[in-house]
Amino acid sequence: MLTLRQVGNWMLVAGMTAVAGPVCAQGSYPARPVRFIVPFPPGGGNDIVGRIVATKLGEGLGQQVVVDNRGGAGGTIGTHITAQAPADGYTMLINNISLAVNHTLFKKLPYDTLKDLAPVSLLGRQANMVVVHPGVSAKSVRELLDLARKPGQVNYGSGGVGTASHLATEMLKLMTKTDMTHVPYKGLGPALTDLMGGRLHVIISTMASALPHMKSGKLRPLAVTTSTRSTFFPEVPTMDEAGVKGYEFSTWYGLLVPAGTPAAVVERLNAETRKALSSAAVKEQFAAQGLEATPSTVREFGAYLKSEVAKWARVIKASGAANE
Repeated sequence: MLTLRQVGNWMLVAGMTAVAGPVCAQGSYPARPVRFIVPFPPGGGNDIVGRIVATKLGEGLGQQVVVDNRGGAGGTIGTHITAQAPADGYTMLINNISLAVNHTLFKKLPYDTLKDLAPVSLLGRQANMVVVHPGVSAKSVRELLDLARKPGQVNYGSGGVGTASHLATEMLKLMTKTDMTHVPYKGLGPALTDLMGGRLHVIISTMASALPHMKSGKLRPLAVTTSTRSTFFPEVPTMDEAGVKGYEFSTWYGLLVPAGTPAAVVERLNAETRKALSSAAVKEQFAAQGLEATPSTVREFGAYLKSEVAKWARVIKASGAANE
């Protein structure tokens, strides 16, 4: 039978172990494979970027980073899974601009974008291009906007209502007080096909999608949508340079974890992510996708996400694109 002194000593040791357990676990993080959720189907931009980053992160963390595709509902299913996951650093999410867009586009999201997820780092930005059919008379953005000030003169295509190509053009209309008719498609590919066929006048397209058609002369670029010129097309002016002051739009990717994940774990993931993005191998793989690596601090990404949510909320409300 244990004496009172022995029972007291045992309880003291047990209490110290319980307190030390989480500290030790956090200090040895990660102690097992990490789940890397991609909220879109395999083969798309989000999946490609995610797999590049996951592989390099695995090397830095010393554990396997397992990609888990959970596509559906514009990325909201995989994002919801992440938001509900334990906040222990063993579930990560790669998402893109749709994360900010969906915050307003969908009225009944099962998670709060800014409260249920914790930012880790921006990963990369992909410039978009304003491209027109070669038969369009406009040789510059200014000339295109002059046409668009007359109702019914300009039709623009997109990958569908609420997609980046749609909202980027609606933002352009809002900023320039012009009138362009929206023709939505089930994906950017079919829209570009019709643009090359002369059935549309203009599309704001991802660089990767438009690149082969620009090279072949089937599409003519008028401007790049980022705030600085693209290193891939340095001769093409920015929208700001082309006369639309303050216009900035890019397809960005970022890494997040469930809210409440220990700060030390988030900082470790941030450090490893920034290290991965600075590697020559990742930069080369990003370049093949028309992406530029954009590592950030946790705070910088958090501020950027908030600004993107606010920016697209204004555009979505003005365009009437919000869903129930």
